[in-house]
Amino acid sequence: MDIDTLPKPVAQALAALPENLQAPVRTALERLPDDPGLPPDDAVAAELPRVWAMSEFVSRVCLRSPGLLPELVASSDLAADYGEQGHRDRLRARLADVADEAGLHRTLRRFREREMLRIAWRDLTGRAGLEEVLRDLSRLADCCLDEALEHLYAALCERWGTPRNADGEAQRLVVLGMGKLGGEELNFSSDIDLIFAYPDVGETDGERPRTNEEFFARLGRQLIAALDQQTADGQVFRVDMRLRPYGDSGPLAMSFPAMELYYQEQGREWERYALVKARVVAGDQAQGAELLKTLTPFVYRRYLDYGALESLREMKGMIAREVKRRGLADNIKLGRGGIREVEFIGQAFQLIRGGQAPELRERRLLPVLDYLAEHGQLPPRARDELAAAYRFLRRTENRIQAMHDRQGHDLPAAEPDRTRLVLAMGARDWSSFRAELDGWRRKVQGHFDQVFVAPQQEDDAESTDAPDLPDVWQGLLDEETADEVLAAEGFAEPARVRQRLLQFRDGHSVRALSAQGRTRLDRLMPMLLAAAAGADHPDATIERLLALLEGIVRRTAYLSLLNEHPMALSQLVRLAGGSPWIARFLALHPMLLDELLDPRTLYAPLGRQALERDLAERLEAVGADDLERQMEVLRHFKQSHVLRVAAADLGEAIPVMLVSDYLTDIAEVVLEAVLRLAWHHVRSRYGEPHREDGDPAGFAIVAYGKLGSFELGYGSDLDLVFLHDPVPAGAATDGDKPVEPAVFFARLAQRIIHMLSTPTPGGVLYEVDTRLRPSGKSGLLTTSLEAFADYQRRQAWTWEHQALVRARVVAGLERLAEGFREVRREILTQPRDRDELRESVRQMRERMRREKAARKPGLFDLKQERGGIADIEFVVQYGVLAGASDYPGLLRYTDNIRLLDELERGGVLAAEHTRVLADAYRAYRGRLHRLTLQEAPALVPEDEIAEARAAVTDVWERVMGGEAAGEPATDSKESRA
Repeated sequence: MDIDTLPKPVAQALAALPENLQAPVRTALERLPDDPGLPPDDAVAAELPRVWAMSEFVSRVCLRSPGLLPELVASSDLAADYGEQGHRDRLRARLADVADEAGLHRTLRRFREREMLRIAWRDLTGRAGLEEVLRDLSRLADCCLDEALEHLYAALCERWGTPRNADGEAQRLVVLGMGKLGGEELNFSSDIDLIFAYPDVGETDGERPRTNEEFFARLGRQLIAALDQQTADGQVFRVDMRLRPYGDSGPLAMSFPAMELYYQEQGREWERYALVKARVVAGDQAQGAELLKTLTPFVYRRYLDYGALESLREMKGMIAREVKRRGLADNIKLGRGGIREVEFIGQAFQLIRGGQAPELRERRLLPVLDYLAEHGQLPPRARDELAAAYRFLRRTENRIQAMHDRQGHDLPAAEPDRTRLVLAMGARDWSSFRAELDGWRRKVQGHFDQVFVAPQQEDDAESTDAPDLPDVWQGLLDEETADEVLAAEGFAEPARVRQRLLQFRDGHSVRALSAQGRTRLDRLMPMLLAAAAGADHPDATIERLLALLEGIVRRTAYLSLLNEHPMALSQLVRLAGGSPWIARFLALHPMLLDELLDPRTLYAPLGRQALERDLAERLEAVGADDLERQMEVLRHFKQSHVLRVAAADLGEAIPVMLVSDYLTDIAEVVLEAVLRLAWHHVRSRYGEPHREDGDPAGFAIVAYGKLGSFELGYGSDLDLVFLHDPVPAGAATDGDKPVEPAVFFARLAQRIIHMLSTPTPGGVLYEVDTRLRPSGKSGLLTTSLEAFADYQRRQAWTWEHQALVRARVVAGLERLAEGFREVRREILTQPRDRDELRESVRQMRERMRREKAARKPGLFDLKQERGGIADIEFVVQYGVLAGASDYPGLLRYTDNIRLLDELERGGVLAAEHTRVLADAYRAYRGRLHRLTLQEAPALVPEDEIAEARAAVTDVWERVMGGEAAGEPATDSKESRA
């Protein structure tokens, strides 16, 4: 082409190039033939000098195949985003007439050349953003692999027969893409990392049967050659098979069972890391999905796997040493602050938390960073900086590789490639580009170090010859010296502590540890001993911590968590030292150790709306029919939030009277979710029952006792009654397996109880007591609202009306909740003879006191003895039943404190009496919460409570009239059951 006759826009673009790039572009333009010459689109033609300056590869392709660029323009492909199927549709059209392997090779290479020209042009001109460029490169590889495999499989089946398993089912190859290909983030000139697998052993059905292993090994070699082999037309992609089981020494293709066994028995940590991005890129997609599902437990542990940090740190250390050895400081992939460090941050969280959060099993990095920020695992600023740095580094990497279509991650050392990169990155000059690059790398380094740099360990400190806690733990000291060290640290009974350490160290669980597990424990124990020594009660604290460790030591990821996070270790010691209940709670539910990482959330229980959002988000990630997983999610939700309440209670971060409010909110949110899930499960099997008017029949859960009165404690069971709408006689549900409505509601209640109280690996959600239902244990598990009302009117004992004082609907249809409130209002406002009522209530109270009070000399039973909590509750219940007919305000609340206020307003009790009872009730409840956290019975020294006890007893005598003489004529929940 005559350079002097270039169109003006092209000539201007050429003149605007840096001087050292003008000459090679001018020379290339002179070699361009006049026909087809410049592309027909003036805008594209004007872009040509700049694109050729940035990419010698693009200019080389345009000169070797001068018709390609005009054809891309004429077909509009250069201007288009292909979408999901664009590459595949275009390649299939080109392969339609291919008849042999040579034709396949030629077509694939020419197609690759065309599409790489298109992708590079769209990238360098800004027509496509980074995400589209990476996705297009990955989709190009996917379709080349899959279409080549289809042709080769059909041809080999024709020669050797179709491979089949023992049941005669045809077998197809599964191709897993690893690394950048698996994550749909392929580089411009990257290797593709592959693993080949096939579902089952067997043989082909041809005249000379071949084993499936032989068939798929041959097919795999042919597929590799189709992409990797250099021919006159070049190469499609370099193929790397070293990530397969056993690496280069392993079989090229492996059956699913053999692969599963390999990862189960021999899989290494770096292979877990590699499989995070594994994706089926070609072959049998359905079977490939099943394979990845079977490998999920190897990649993602069910628990929070903080051991992954240690493994990834070791991998990064090996890379860092290689970088130093080879002088790769300017390698933007492997060097400090490079692409690999951003990837390690995202994948560390994936490996640690992916077993618990399926959303983290995302293969692409940027969505993982978004998820981590949205769920509080990364600060939003860190996410923004890491994402921006990653985009800058990946653009830089792609444009380095697009210069010559060569794999490389090093910054160019010589001109004109430095000028090419400056131009491609839109920088002013090399120094300003380096300044921007170095700024992003420093930010990545900072965030990487926050996640990965090992916390200061005891063994990092200056070593001395003096005996210390590591020596005590390792058993390197004689008994006397060990005791001196422990005593100097602050332990009151050093010999006893030493014996307990010895018992733990020589126990079966510790002796059975792997070498890695023992190393983690040996690092942890000196820190744990030192932290326990600083607690208020060191001996009790270390005893509780050792009891906890005995339950979790075999799951060494928890040891890693405590090693990696000194803050979690300090919070554990603080909580275990303050409360044996919390220590035992953590031992039963070690997954909760993750909650100790952030004191800002640990000591801040969530309110009702935040609880509802949290549980909804957790359940969203679970399949609607996955009952087992739903139950585990519910348990972890409850346990994590109860731990927050207990921690805040112990740390006096919340008033003691709010403890029950928080615990009640947790229970109600759980019950609402359980009812919703149980209804779905039962309805999906039987359909729904309907009322007389045709609307679906409703259901409600009524809470009595502590839950009903907003006074739930740690470990309280739930007193529940189940109500439903009336339904027509002879009706049935509307499902494929219709049943009577009574059966439907009974199954629904059973499913609710099952979800709440069945032990699972996550423990029990709540113990449930249904004996307060009409007719007690002999009655139906569920009752229609009409039948419930009739029972309360005709058959209920006085004590059942007392129980109704504390009852309310906590989950279910609002129509039924309003109906229950009407029944409750009717029953509680019935006029009653006060003397008869007083006698009945008093008799029941005296019987309960005789049966339940724990009489121990010098100690007072807060719950059952005269002047205790039960006396206050019975006075309140008597007052409501006696006064509600005259003062409806007594129906407004179900908790004792607010009912006492209403009893004073209504004139049922004197103001001085309600104040005495309210003050004593608050004090008693506060003591009960604290005693529970200390795992102590509800007993306190008499002298500590004497004044309050005397005051409550005096009110009882004045209101209820003293002791009753005879046995009650009523019945109780316990005796009825």
